Amino acid sequence: MKKRDDIMRIFPDAMKERWEQVLRRADKLQEIRLAVGQPVRIKFAGSEQFLSEDGNLSGSCERAWYITEWEMDEIIKNICRYSMYAFENEIRQGFLTMPGGHRIGMAGQVVLNEKGTIRNITHIRFMNIRISHEIIGAAGEAIPYLYKDSRFLNTLLVSPPGCGKTTLLRDIVRQVSEGNRYGKGRQVGVVDERSEIAGSFMGIPQNHVGMRTDVLDGCPKVQGMMLLMRSMAPSVVAVDEIGGSEDLRALLQVLQCGSSVVATMHGDSMEDVEERIFDRYLFLEKRKGVCGIREIFDKSGKRIYLAKAERLCCG
Repeated sequence: MKKRDDIMRIFPDAMKERWEQVLRRADKLQEIRLAVGQPVRIKFAGSEQFLSEDGNLSGSCERAWYITEWEMDEIIKNICRYSMYAFENEIRQGFLTMPGGHRIGMAGQVVLNEKGTIRNITHIRFMNIRISHEIIGAAGEAIPYLYKDSRFLNTLLVSPPGCGKTTLLRDIVRQVSEGNRYGKGRQVGVVDERSEIAGSFMGIPQNHVGMRTDVLDGCPKVQGMMLLMRSMAPSVVAVDEIGGSEDLRALLQVLQCGSSVVATMHGDSMEDVEERIFDRYLFLEKRKGVCGIREIFDKSGKRIYLAKAERLCCG
């Protein structure tokens, strides 16, 4: 019920009735795609459907609701509580995070400042509402492989987009923070650059990331990792989607300070991992619409786990 209410708050009162049928399937809802002059698209697990103006769902766009500029503007005003200025910093990054951890991506006309960086996004005409699905226990299959002598091992999650790596990362953070049968609870610092791990709203995590977890929301990874090391003394640092030499240098600095790291990156095999600085490499996949861990390798490249047919879903 809370998820349904959180999503419904995105839309103005005059539009709420249209979303009733969609939100009856909130547990399977993944994305709501809005674009001015285009049909409203609803992505469920395994299917895409179109929403009509009377709130019905169909596999055909023949009777779909084609959203207007005025309707899009009303949705944006409602999201921003009729104060666009108050949300200017978030909009400049291209997304807003809502109660419940749901993330609204936005695109439109970009306004640059004198330095050539983004000052604002105006005339927002495209919107992607990504529905947050927290899966408590998603890391249960992986946790036994991520500790040695009660010490959390440096871990990298590798997968193509859409295979559940952020969901898995979030639950690893939670279990490391809370403690488990393989190790006591540890202080975790999360650099949540795109607000996808903790899903913070007004600085408060909407997802359960553990009682010993500190979150830097909306902060670039490199600056965030160094800030956390200076200010919060984490035992473990978590970041999503690393890539590039600057990220790698920051991770190495964290390791030199004595903290462990857990991170994710896009890829599909050990050949995609250029620097072998981690102790564990988890590769994820999606098979028949279900996400899960395919295999785990140690630092030497030896495979220490291969998934069975029945695997834990990672979202």
